[in-house]
Amino acid sequence: MAFILTADQEVPVTVAFDDDHGNPAVVDGVPVWASSDDTILMVVAADDGMSAVVSAVGPDGTGQISVTADADMGSGVVSVIGLLDMEVVAGAAAVAVISAGTPVPHVVPVP
Repeated sequence: MAFILTADQEVPVTVAFDDDHGNPAVVDGVPVWASSDDTILMVVAADDGMSAVVSAVGPDGTGQISVTADADMGSGVVSVIGLLDMEVVAGAAAVAVISAGTPVPHVVPVP
């Protein structure tokens, strides 16, 4: 199930890393955050990469937020990736839009 934001919201997100047994684990370097669709969701990461703010850009749609880190504490790289599905839906009504149809001749009633 996707995390839902309205088109005018943002949400703080955090990441924690665990080993295969659920113990807290560390990663090498700063985790990198990304959005699968920058036209739907924008991600601004903290300097340490352990948190970010995800903002809806405006249009409705779905996207995925990812965070990638290096689990190899040596010179190699073993990527560990976290994913969060998100859906942006319409916010509260803010504008009333009136649309006119096609003009037609006025019919005068016969008395």
